[in-house]
Amino acid sequence: MTDGVRRLQAADARESRWHVAPPVDLLRGSSLFLDFDGTLVEIVERPDAVAVDAALAILMEKLAIGLQGRLAIVSGRPLAEIDALFRARGFAVGGSHGLELRWADGRVAAPAAPTGLGQVVEEMRAFAAAYPGTLVEEKPFGAALHYRGAPEAEADCRLLAERIAASSGLALQAGKMVFELRVPGADKGVALERFMREPPMRGTRPIFIGDDLTDEHAFAATAAFGGDGILVGPARDTAARYRLADVEETRAWLTAAAGALA
Repeated sequence: MTDGVRRLQAADARESRWHVAPPVDLLRGSSLFLDFDGTLVEIVERPDAVAVDAALAILMEKLAIGLQGRLAIVSGRPLAEIDALFRARGFAVGGSHGLELRWADGRVAAPAAPTGLGQVVEEMRAFAAAYPGTLVEEKPFGAALHYRGAPEAEADCRLLAERIAASSGLALQAGKMVFELRVPGADKGVALERFMREPPMRGTRPIFIGDDLTDEHAFAATAAFGGDGILVGPARDTAARYRLADVEETRAWLTAAAGALA
């Protein structure tokens, strides 16, 4: 067998694995971790334009009950934004890529805000003023430069973010049409690990569902705990075991999975 044939067979195996949908009973005895943007809701040009519809709110309540509290949203959004989007809080939240943690019982852990963040935001806003379509999102522990409205600005956005990261000591995280600078020391995988160390998630199998490159840390952490990752969106190189096509299919699967729990 030639090396070329082996590579084709390996690629075919990966492609086949990526197109396997998760079984509806996957959540039995598990803890569920969910990304938000691109997983539970569609990604929009302005992050502040996102809303949680009634169907999603009801779905989260059903999952929290069926999983007996073993449910968390782990997002790049700040904790306060996730809590504001959902009125009910029957689940844990890892905000700001895991820098902020709130357990379902109300306990909160977060680092101190970084010094010099105001200057970073000013530099980003000055850049955005010269590049129509780009958008600066200020966060409690960092700032994000979105270029969904100006994809041609990607290279310049990357250069700016790399320069600021080098001078500020903030960690640079690339995502879907965004470069984010934030306090180092945490990611979505770290958030999952911390939640898994404590009841009610301790000793269970984690399932993480996400769409972005930032979710790969969580997919890897999930595998380390003997769990499974579920990629949302087009097939790509990933540590996730299963795949769902888009937000609509993800919500349909979660609805079926919640029914299986009941």
